[in-house]
Amino acid sequence: MIGASLSGVTFISVPGEVGNSNFNYFQVVMGYTLGYFVIAKVLLPLYYRLNLVSIYAYLEERFGFWSYKTGAFFFILSRTLGSSIRVFLVAGVLQLILFDQWGIPFWVSVLITVSLIWLYTHRGGIKTVVWTDTLQTFFMLAAVLVSIYLIGQDLGILTISEYVSTVAADSRSEIFNWNWQSGQNFFKQFVSGAFITIVMTGLDQDMMQKNLTCKNIGDAQKNMFWFTIILVFVNLLFLSLGVLLYLYAETHGIAIPTRTDDLYPLLATTEFTAFAGVVFVLGITAAAYSSADSTLTALTTSYCYDFLEIEKKYPKNEQIKLRKKVHLAFTALMFVVILMFRWINDQSVINAVFVIAGYTYGPLLGLYAFGLFTKYQVKDRFVPYLAIVAPIVTFAISQNSEKLLWGYKFGFEALILNGLLMFLGLYLIRKK
Repeated sequence: MIGASLSGVTFISVPGEVGNSNFNYFQVVMGYTLGYFVIAKVLLPLYYRLNLVSIYAYLEERFGFWSYKTGAFFFILSRTLGSSIRVFLVAGVLQLILFDQWGIPFWVSVLITVSLIWLYTHRGGIKTVVWTDTLQTFFMLAAVLVSIYLIGQDLGILTISEYVSTVAADSRSEIFNWNWQSGQNFFKQFVSGAFITIVMTGLDQDMMQKNLTCKNIGDAQKNMFWFTIILVFVNLLFLSLGVLLYLYAETHGIAIPTRTDDLYPLLATTEFTAFAGVVFVLGITAAAYSSADSTLTALTTSYCYDFLEIEKKYPKNEQIKLRKKVHLAFTALMFVVILMFRWINDQSVINAVFVIAGYTYGPLLGLYAFGLFTKYQVKDRFVPYLAIVAPIVTFAISQNSEKLLWGYKFGFEALILNGLLMFLGLYLIRKK
């Protein structure tokens, strides 16, 4: 779960972002802890009680056919775009520092990557994903720890207490932002972190299928508890690495790249030792694989159960063949989407897609909140239309919020507004 939560984007962006917003990201991480508590105490008991394979089957039982299909569709859309972008960004770094030197074209390196992911998930399914993610997560975290150690040695930092005091003394380690107009405000970040966790973990088939492989609800809740603690410390490691990267660059007179995302790759591949460079490549590769492999299995599960309804419509021997075909199709789709991003090659478009992917979780938030906290039934056929309207209205409000709301600027909390609009729409179409 750590591996699936921390993508290659996290591996590169979180340390670099320290130069722009200090440790403000940790405010979001603090909000994560509240979100994971809600998942463990509210959503996991629901999923285990209903004995779900796909978590979106709950929406059919609660509201009906169209609500169920809407939830599953928005998950597939979000995960296909999000995971493809994550692999694309990491593939771009690997292409620049490795494959270009060997004369391997971008499309070939991506084809090798997605083929390898398809191969081992095809052979072993979710069990293989769990074991390989564990190994990949080890390499990713080892890369961060080795980088921290090597930078510390260069800067004359010898003990753990010296590492802590060096990072704490740097102005970039400031965590809290109390400016209410800022997108980095503590309350915005904390509340948004909680809701982001609820929708991107608790309402996400990719993350929840790992918990649903636990033997019982007690083990699943224990898994979530330890996962939360470890994730907090892991994010602190990434942020601390960011401070040390900037200190290293300043000490050696190295110019900071315009895009802060480039700082870690630049130092690891041009300034650090060859060993550190190899460790970085291992870490970023592990980050790419750990976020993509479980996505393929989750997309396959969701499409097979939520749209093809293989348990109801196909005999056992045909189910296996069909799952393999769907699995291969999603692998091919990911390959095509990655090449599309390469063709567009516009960072602003990539950022926009990330924002859009975030918006797609709003309807899921509204649907589950309405299902769990009210007893109303809804006019099910109107749900897909609401799921389209809510993100559009949210986007319009967030784009004009500074004019409409006395300088207030939306950040991650646009997700909450999106879910609230969906909730209100469901209330309006309730059956009386």
